Amino acid sequence: MTDIDLTLNPVDLLTVDAIGKPGSRIFYIQGRKGDQTVSLLIEKIQLQSLIMGINDFLDEIADRYKTLPEIEADFQEDAMRIMPPVDPLFRVGDMGLAYDESSDLVCVIAKENPADDENKDQGGGVVRYWCTRAQLLALADWAVTVIKRGRPICPQCGEPMEPEGHFCPKKNGHKKNVPLQ
Repeated sequence: MTDIDLTLNPVDLLTVDAIGKPGSRIFYIQGRKGDQTVSLLIEKIQLQSLIMGINDFLDEIADRYKTLPEIEADFQEDAMRIMPPVDPLFRVGDMGLAYDESSDLVCVIAKENPADDENKDQGGGVVRYWCTRAQLLALADWAVTVIKRGRPICPQCGEPMEPEGHFCPKKNGHKKNVPLQ
């Protein structure tokens, strides 16, 4: 466990990406502010949950603060790619979102995953990425694109399909060869 406590306020860019072949990709979240880049390891399921959380969170902010201008997700794919070298500070355990009304900035809070159950109450690293609502929405939209580049999902059982075929319980265990796109 680390004692890292970093805040990038505000980021120039907040992004996510995956490195590797579908089925064995490693997911990252990365924030950049000036020449400082902070990368963290995340799980695909965390990214999926973050996407849903972002959309709900931004809707809640819009409902609560009706005078805020509407935002649009506008990103350029080349700019959203993570920048090497990717040297993650830690593996993320918990993620959260916060909002500061006075600056109209949102924050993605990433807390380190404890190495074992004995250390789960001992803090660990924390990184706070402060960004605009538009940057957060762009992150969510980009994350959807990143996830879709993985293995195709079986329409029958909802499980990922491998290039060499898929054992589908809904098809009584028959394996169907489905080429990856």
